[in-house]
Amino acid sequence: MRKILIVGAGQSGLQLALGLQSHGYDVTVMTNRTADEIRGGRVMSTQCMFHTALQHERDLGLNLWEDQAPRIEGLGVSVAGPDGGRAVNWVGHLDGYAQSVDQRVKMAGWLETFAKRGGQVVVHGVTVSDLDYFSRTFDLVLVAAGKGELVSMFGRDASRSPYDAPQRALAVAYVHGLGPRPEYDFEAVRCNLVPGVGELFVMPCLTTSGRCDILFWEGIPGGPLDVFAGVKDPGEHLRLTLELMKTFTPWEFERTRGGVELTDAGGVLAGRYAPVVRNPVAQLPSGGLVLGVADVVVANDPITGQGSNNAAKCAAAYLEAITAHGDKPFDADFMQGAFDLYWNHARHVTKWTNAMLAPPPEHVLQLIGAGGQVQSVADRFANGFDNPADFEQWFFEPEKAGAYLDSVAPQG
Repeated sequence: MRKILIVGAGQSGLQLALGLQSHGYDVTVMTNRTADEIRGGRVMSTQCMFHTALQHERDLGLNLWEDQAPRIEGLGVSVAGPDGGRAVNWVGHLDGYAQSVDQRVKMAGWLETFAKRGGQVVVHGVTVSDLDYFSRTFDLVLVAAGKGELVSMFGRDASRSPYDAPQRALAVAYVHGLGPRPEYDFEAVRCNLVPGVGELFVMPCLTTSGRCDILFWEGIPGGPLDVFAGVKDPGEHLRLTLELMKTFTPWEFERTRGGVELTDAGGVLAGRYAPVVRNPVAQLPSGGLVLGVADVVVANDPITGQGSNNAAKCAAAYLEAITAHGDKPFDADFMQGAFDLYWNHARHVTKWTNAMLAPPPEHVLQLIGAGGQVQSVADRFANGFDNPADFEQWFFEPEKAGAYLDSVAPQG
């Protein structure tokens, strides 16, 4: 039985561990927190997952909260106008519903499930010197912990990383009490774009205390949304969140008038990081090799909501690569090949995400505007969140965008 070590207990690491476990591999997961510590800690992300990523969970029997989490059937876009209203406002319909489950709920539950199924969980921080030893005692070592010392082993791929500094300041608040949306009676993610300022995303979620909504500001660094650095008090974080909604997205602020409160003291998060693609294989001081997973090797800005989706798809690609590899050694060629299988998907996400961080060119403004006039445009944009490769056909190039708009323009 082949022995595999996975360092990190997030979406990709645990999904891969549980998948390998189901195929009979001897899997060890190392994490710096217990399930109870994860469940009782601070929120980690926004994690809206779309159909394809959710299906990977279903295929492994890991959709443990599917009947409890809100079913997100649409994705809407609003663009703030100069008068304080919305210059653009539409919602696209998803072909398959999306869901968001607080990672505190999911990762704690998956970690317990992995242990109950016979997997070995080691609660311990891991250093590079630890990996040096483990690389000699395991057939394969994967690093799925996206922060800290271990990530620095994986060199930045400058050819795939156009940004060397954070492009957004991020601030998340999980809340109860947000009022219903008056425009429609189904659940939807809302993307509110404030030109020159940033974005507000609002999405329904299942958290430790039941259904909630996530308020997620992405602010251009140095701009009016970049005010959360150094804020330690959760109540002050929420006050700033609502104040900015009142100023820049008053249509969303209206939904807070019944009174909103944080789900819990750990229901806020703020920070920033530079989007980066890293080399997937790291060499340890002894010469041993380790393979990077998900955010360790492809860390996009969350503006397109792809982090957990990418993680699920990375885990699925690596599971396919490992199980197809048989008894052959997990050498550098295998590791690069496994990453390449994942990159076939992730490259589209990285291209799209980096494009969305930049000021939109004229043809993109026309496409977003057309979503309010032609429902099929809104629907195609919404479903691109599940299949970002589709954007290659109509989004990036003015000629393709123009041809697409011509093809869907109302006749007569």
